[in-house]
Amino acid sequence: MKYVLLAVITASMVFGFPWAAKADDAAKVFEERILPIFKSPNPSSCTRCHLASVDLKDYILPTAKDTFLALREQGLIDLEKPENSKILKLINRGADDPKASGLITAKQQKAEYEAFAAWVRACALNPTLRNAPKPDKVPSLATKPVELVRHARKDRLLESFETNIWSMRFRCMNCHTEGSPQNDKLAKENGARVAWFKKEGPEATMEYLLASKLIDLEKPEKSLLLTKPLNEVKHGGGIKFVVGDQGYKAFRAWIEDVVAIETGKYSRAGDLPKPETGPKQFGTDIWLKLSPTPDPWGDKLLQVDLHAWDPEAGAWETEPIATSDRTVWGKGKQWQHSLTLLAAPGSERAKTWATRKPALPAGKYLVKVYVDANEKSKKNWKDPLGADEFVGQVEIQSRWPEGYGAMTVVDAGKVRR
Repeated sequence: MKYVLLAVITASMVFGFPWAAKADDAAKVFEERILPIFKSPNPSSCTRCHLASVDLKDYILPTAKDTFLALREQGLIDLEKPENSKILKLINRGADDPKASGLITAKQQKAEYEAFAAWVRACALNPTLRNAPKPDKVPSLATKPVELVRHARKDRLLESFETNIWSMRFRCMNCHTEGSPQNDKLAKENGARVAWFKKEGPEATMEYLLASKLIDLEKPEKSLLLTKPLNEVKHGGGIKFVVGDQGYKAFRAWIEDVVAIETGKYSRAGDLPKPETGPKQFGTDIWLKLSPTPDPWGDKLLQVDLHAWDPEAGAWETEPIATSDRTVWGKGKQWQHSLTLLAAPGSERAKTWATRKPALPAGKYLVKVYVDANEKSKKNWKDPLGADEFVGQVEIQSRWPEGYGAMTVVDAGKVRR
């Protein structure tokens, strides 16, 4: 008798459940606490970490037994230490992150976690479920490939957002940057909606955009986040993008990815966009101007790439350290724009610019100029400018001061092949 009593006490301590629990406790807990999650039309706690592609409902089947077998066979339930079950760790992910919010509250996540924890413990105490043999056909969950689930994580989406959207914020000349003098003035005139680059940083900005109406899930190319800077929809700041320029490419690529995730366009790993292998991008308020520009460049998309001088190698760096593009103002015979700095991922340069304000050291640089004379970017927005568009280069010296009024000016007449 004492051994039976000892077993009862031990089981209670290990599983947090009285050994006196009835055999149907697992089914009862499932019906009362798990099925309501399955039947609810509301998003689950998964959205605290994922934009889409995964929902807690995907891990639940209509019956307790089928759900248990499916989770057990996928290694998501630990019968010996149910509190360590992987399904519980997945549900609880992000619970301690004060930034995680979105559509789900911490209270709801806690409720879902406790419901599953109670059910998993009940299953662990149920001999019938514990010892159930593996069925010939394991019940199938509605889960998607792990590659899709990982791709839809908000932290991964944020990395892409920082490269593609946040780094381009200076193209808007701070008109949409919350807290800037320009934005304060515009916000008083037009309302808080113009302050969509949030002062808290890229994560807050991304969350705002995802919840806004600036992204069109049916026609991503018609998203206001694109059509406004294109001035296809009236924009107080005028034209900031043209189809195929760097800003357009970056914004549209990120928007297309968001829409594909949210609408379930990705169904297998092969559908996902190729991993970003290019340099990390860092937006700046450093301006460069070319003037007077030749007539053939007028009203064409012009791109500049800056190459730094490497004194140790006695040569120009192969990869550009900065870039920018914009349409030439033909009538005024000039081109000017803010620079986006570039650094190889993981490089010391990238690490430095990630931790403090990106800046170019004073010195000599090679400016390479590309002009889209045949407007190929309008025909295919994904096409980069290359050797066919190269019109020449010029060596310059600059301290690279910040600000529109302190831009570095290059004599465009000295650009030579």
